[in-house]
Amino acid sequence: MFGIVRPCRHRLGKNLSSQWMAHLCGLCLALRGDHGQLARIATNYDGLLISVLTEAQVRPEGGPGSGGGRRRTAGPCPLRGMRTASVAEGEGARLAAAVSLVLASAKMRDHIDDRDGLLGRRPVALAARKVADSWSRAGARTGAGVGFDTAVLLDAVDRQAGVEALAGPGTPILTVTEPTETATAAAFAHTAHLAGRPGNAAPLAEAGRLFGRLAHLLDAVEDREADAASGAWNPLTATGTPLAEARRLADDAVRGVRLALKDVEFEDGRLAHLLLAHELGRSVDRAFGTDSCGHGHPHGNTHGPAAPEAGPGAAVQAAPEAAFGPPQAPFTPHDPGVGAPPPSGDRRGFWAGCAAALVVCCTCKVCCADEFEGPWSGRRRQGVCGNCDCGDCGDCCDVCECCGNCCSCDCCDC
Repeated sequence: MFGIVRPCRHRLGKNLSSQWMAHLCGLCLALRGDHGQLARIATNYDGLLISVLTEAQVRPEGGPGSGGGRRRTAGPCPLRGMRTASVAEGEGARLAAAVSLVLASAKMRDHIDDRDGLLGRRPVALAARKVADSWSRAGARTGAGVGFDTAVLLDAVDRQAGVEALAGPGTPILTVTEPTETATAAAFAHTAHLAGRPGNAAPLAEAGRLFGRLAHLLDAVEDREADAASGAWNPLTATGTPLAEARRLADDAVRGVRLALKDVEFEDGRLAHLLLAHELGRSVDRAFGTDSCGHGHPHGNTHGPAAPEAGPGAAVQAAPEAAFGPPQAPFTPHDPGVGAPPPSGDRRGFWAGCAAALVVCCTCKVCCADEFEGPWSGRRRQGVCGNCDCGDCGDCCDVCECCGNCCSCDCCDC
């Protein structure tokens, strides 16, 4: 799972949370249906925005609570605790799958080029490159099926390498982000054509362009220290862009996305508005370390500066770990015990850990639980979809259900 838009279910509320999960599962199943089980690992949080935007523009078909789009009942899945679910389907989900595959293949090639982890070993790198090439071709086929030419995505990926090779101190950072901006602008704009609203293409292209800029910037910010330690190329370091300038550009991009959305004609834009107008700002805060978890904290701070370090003698609280490792950005733990290493006797052996992992997956804890116990280490971890950074859940436009027309921005200043 990757992506910058990772909303907390407490902020979404019951209705929008179910819609968000329908799009997430719909993307996963669209990948499986067209490209096989392995392609499901390309499921990502940002890719489902394509499905959300497409559905937000179409006439209601699925009835109340469906978000105005097509739904089908999917069979039991281990990540849902072997439960059925209503999932999104149709051209929006297929377009999201095509974009996700192409961009996942590009991300895999990037890791291969950087020789990250196991991909630094030649046999693994060769196998991974074959998978990446296969995904690129598969994404192109699926894109063609919904009228989208993925050549613009592949061209952006190819140009990105050349842009990075020429970038150096003094190169504007926006020169480096341009290929990503072009790719996401094309994907966002095509949702208007799928929905039969060509007039929305221009503002959605602008929103997509700024979203691509933001995704590239935040990825660079979050990877900055790790790239410096490993010697990997980082756009901020290579161009000499200070964090203050990156933050200014990120904030401007968030404002630009909000303004562009005002010109889009939606049938039901509540979920799209919450994800793109509100969650993007939190993504910026999270990446720059100015966001902390306030859920369960009566005095939690959502948008202020990061909490100061504990003074001498204060108890040190270990940060919670995400489902498959450390969280992607700093945030304050909402449980002092989360992430704390267990006593050595509580660690499981290999086979016992395998059995525990099966139980954890089949009971939906890895995907949907706020916390679960690591199968082998015994550490407390957070579920993939249970990352809580929701702050004060009483904020009107965070919940989007507190007034009749909240998400039309009648009660917020965006």
